[in-house]
Amino acid sequence: MITVFGSINMDLIATTERLPKPGETVAGTGFSTAAGGKGANQALAATRAGASVRMAGAVGSDGFAEGALALMKQAGTDLSRTKIADEPTGTAHILVGGDGENVIVVVASANGTVDAQDAVATVEAMAAGDTLMLQLEIPALAVEKALVSARQKGVTSIMNIAPLTADAARLGRMADIVVANETEFELLAGRDGLSADERRDAMTRLHGETKQTIIVTLGAEGVIAIRNGAFHEAKGLKIEPVDTVGAGDTFCGYLAASLDAGLDFDAALRRAAVAGSLACLKPGAQPAIPLAAEVDARI
Repeated sequence: MITVFGSINMDLIATTERLPKPGETVAGTGFSTAAGGKGANQALAATRAGASVRMAGAVGSDGFAEGALALMKQAGTDLSRTKIADEPTGTAHILVGGDGENVIVVVASANGTVDAQDAVATVEAMAAGDTLMLQLEIPALAVEKALVSARQKGVTSIMNIAPLTADAARLGRMADIVVANETEFELLAGRDGLSADERRDAMTRLHGETKQTIIVTLGAEGVIAIRNGAFHEAKGLKIEPVDTVGAGDTFCGYLAASLDAGLDFDAALRRAAVAGSLACLKPGAQPAIPLAAEVDARI
């Protein structure tokens, strides 16, 4: 079973022909709301991929809470460890340009109430051999406690070091499997502007130090990983992206579900890459996450 310990948000999405420069105002072309939060996105992706998934996190008692949980409820995600906080439900304010690129401001609100006690209780409810998925939209102390507790209990931890925070590099080294995009990996490696060869060298060095599986997503170029001393690569699909919001979360959820289902690492990596590609073909985060049948038909 997979437990996701992380954030639950309502996404507020505005579209525009191009992203504004600092200090500039541009006209919008549309507005929508959608359930989101990196934790909830990954939980829904893993559920739609076919896994049994529990979501541990927090929402408020406001009008956004029901919408933030709706798609997970519909998919069958276990929400028994999602608490109701005194703070409002978290929100993500997303601006999407005509080329599919985006900028996002996340307001933690209820997500900020998730604490170390929640982390301990979440892991205590798991069994040895289960998978724990983590991100960085809840407090770092809670994430750290969950990672320590998982290691003690024999739970496999998958850490997506996003969004980038001051604690990302330190916490990323504590997980069994770490997932990062190119920019996030450079923080982990301590170097900016890595070439492809330099990235492989840095991955080799870090893997030698930590022994963890390191996965770097490369957008349209696919994904590269190092595991048990060997490199693995996978390609997604050639697409024209509509919206890249949630693509990384879709990748993470499908990766966890595929490994949980017993797929070998190369097959899991390819399935996750294809799922991430398909998530770019629809607007929004959770509404764009593909179903398992859609993904498996394209592998």
